[in-house]
Amino acid sequence: MSPTAARKPGAIGIRAKQAQDTRAKILKAAIKVFAKQGFASGRVESISKAARSHDRMIYYYFGSKEQLFVEVLETIYTQFNEAESKLDLDLDDPVHGLEQMVEFVWQYYLDHPEFVTLLSSENLHQGKHAKKSSKLKEISGYAISVVQKLLDAGKAQNVFRADIKARDVYLMIASLGYFYNANQYTLGAFLGEPLMEKDALAHWREVIKDTVLRAVRLQLPAETAVINESRIA
Repeated sequence: MSPTAARKPGAIGIRAKQAQDTRAKILKAAIKVFAKQGFASGRVESISKAARSHDRMIYYYFGSKEQLFVEVLETIYTQFNEAESKLDLDLDDPVHGLEQMVEFVWQYYLDHPEFVTLLSSENLHQGKHAKKSSKLKEISGYAISVVQKLLDAGKAQNVFRADIKARDVYLMIASLGYFYNANQYTLGAFLGEPLMEKDALAHWREVIKDTVLRAVRLQLPAETAVINESRIA
């Protein structure tokens, strides 16, 4: 065997690692650029510069700016799921477990503003890039399954409504957190309140938890009677 042939497997491994690293750097840079400038204004040149790469490498690895944005969307959702998978949700106490989930989602939005701005950018384009993804359905399936486990535990313990759907709970948690963050500037000006101060954020987190739990918890007959009496009064 020649020396060249002997080195070939290792050389291939090094090149593969370099290619993987370059691709990852481009994706990371694209997330930052698209989050700041949106899809329409986010330029390939800006992404390659931020990645310390070259325009041609973006086209080599992703084919187009549009496909790069599709992968950006897939990446941020995957990162969300990976973070969520590390949660040790309390299935023995599903009420507490659901509170844990609300707190996680809320804090994730706060810690990752790029997640919110990228989704806002995609909604301006009516989701046309997200619709081209073959992975988002699978990614969303995992997110819904996490909620489903909590609901199943709560139903088994007779503390959650039997008719509540995981999809609806997921949408409730996501929308209450996303809307607040995505519209923080206009809402703050409209309401004349500093929405992003520590106390305001803590208050809204508790509002989300209370709203979600009120929607999913099984009402006892006595609780129903009290509600009905209050409505009559």
